[in-house]
Amino acid sequence: MTVVKSTIPESARQPVGEALQGTLVDLLGLSLIAKQVHWNVVGPRFRSIHLQLDEVVSATRSFADTVAERSAALGIPADGRPETIASAFTLPGPKEGWVRDSDVVQLMVEALEAAIGRLRERVEATEKPDPVTQDLLIGITAELEKQRWMFDAENWPKED
Repeated sequence: MTVVKSTIPESARQPVGEALQGTLVDLLGLSLIAKQVHWNVVGPRFRSIHLQLDEVVSATRSFADTVAERSAALGIPADGRPETIASAFTLPGPKEGWVRDSDVVQLMVEALEAAIGRLRERVEATEKPDPVTQDLLIGITAELEKQRWMFDAENWPKED
């Protein structure tokens, strides 16, 4: 059943839908990772990292909404159900319990880096079928790269 008629050709729906759905999963997962370590970060840089994690949560939740609405606008239902996110999510996640500030920073660098790598693949995959979606993904990539840089700068100089 199609409720919303797509404005993109049928041949573009699959690659665009896959790119948007994968991005939605990554963004919702990133927001959960960031909120989990936000609650459990400990160490001398607690406050600054705690606040920075809120920035990631806010950005990823906002982007997730935009991605899901883009999908719906194209007649492709978004799937943000908990079981979908849990079964499809593959970014690195936190351990249980308290997490040292330096470990939080490293986790966020790794999780953001993995999400960025996949976003770049999706940017390429949507170039021809839907440049509007590609543009959206480019903007998300830029913000996640900024967040990754900010976390990476937290652990400088690198501990040996």
